[in-house]
Amino acid sequence: MRILIVDDNPTNVIIIREILKKEQYRDIVTAPSAIEMLEILGIGDRRADLRPNRSDIDLILLDMMMPEMDGIEACRIVQQYEHLKDIPIIMVTAVGDSKKLAEALDAGAGDYVTKPINKVEMMARIRLALRLKHEKDWHKEREQRIHDELRLASMVQHAVLSLPIRDPSFEVHALYQPSAELAGDLYAWYPLGEGRYGIILLDMMGHGISSSLFCMFIASVLKDTVVTHQKPDKVIQELNRRFNQLHIDDQLIQYYFTAIYLMVDTRAKRIDYVNAGHPPALFFEKGGEVTTLDQGCCPVGLFDHIDDMELRSFQYEGEAHIAMYTDGILEEVEGSHDDQLEYLKSRLGGSHHWREDEMKEQFFVDDAQVERDDDKCLVWISLKDGEGEPE
Repeated sequence: MRILIVDDNPTNVIIIREILKKEQYRDIVTAPSAIEMLEILGIGDRRADLRPNRSDIDLILLDMMMPEMDGIEACRIVQQYEHLKDIPIIMVTAVGDSKKLAEALDAGAGDYVTKPINKVEMMARIRLALRLKHEKDWHKEREQRIHDELRLASMVQHAVLSLPIRDPSFEVHALYQPSAELAGDLYAWYPLGEGRYGIILLDMMGHGISSSLFCMFIASVLKDTVVTHQKPDKVIQELNRRFNQLHIDDQLIQYYFTAIYLMVDTRAKRIDYVNAGHPPALFFEKGGEVTTLDQGCCPVGLFDHIDDMELRSFQYEGEAHIAMYTDGILEEVEGSHDDQLEYLKSRLGGSHHWREDEMKEQFFVDDAQVERDDDKCLVWISLKDGEGEPE
């Protein structure tokens, strides 16, 4: 433990240092003024920007009354630096003015001792302050470890997301912005052979660690499920079965996810889909016609078996595109659900080609000052005139 003694009176410094040494605190630094204290802490220039630095000081014993700069002003300056705020400061003062003592505590001091110094009292306050700092440091280190692990988990989570596909007859792209380090949205697509593709977008209830873990479970079984079952109704039923195998019925929270799954046949110009409680995807045809791919059944995971499953199909000709999105996109628009849907139709229509910059500007402005309540995801499927590549 390194203790910094700040006092313009050499006698006071000697007395405090000797008391500390007898109590086995031998790593002691001294400063004759508050200005020199700031230099020891690495913030000697008060006009410098508040850039983070490290300090090896564990406790400051700070005289309140000093020339040039008193202890209260010095304490206020220290509190401006995030990396120094947790260093406990004990004021050492001969002043008995309760208003001054209150001012010192308001400025950031954690405690005070009065002169003449009572050895027992001072050491009790020092031990308390150091114990509290040790606990704070432990929690900060633990929080940093958790943050690092969450960042790694986020990297793993992003790694399972599908990369864009660019084929002569078909393209699919996505934009994704989690509300927190880990998110509850997931998108994926897989070639199924003979010019067919399976595309899914799902939104797990909530966000954060629990939702992301469920998403990772779904991601782990998704490819096998899609490739094996292919047809949208079979895929959604199998995902429902696998999700219910987690046996989470005894939890206070009912976990589930909404999903929309499409099977696009670029040779037959046909799309089969199931919407399991998800916001309706939008199908934009040539000529400006818009079709909503509405809800067809309940979300996945609410029941052992989905009885109201409705498989829907439609044909397309020429160029077209489909926009799939999660609730976070809808929430960018004020108004009723119908107002939100009409707004999306106006913004997502037009050219069938992927317009990444325009979509980012419209829905994914990254403002660090704005706290988002939900994850945001947009999947864009371009259907083109070209023939599908032979498998």
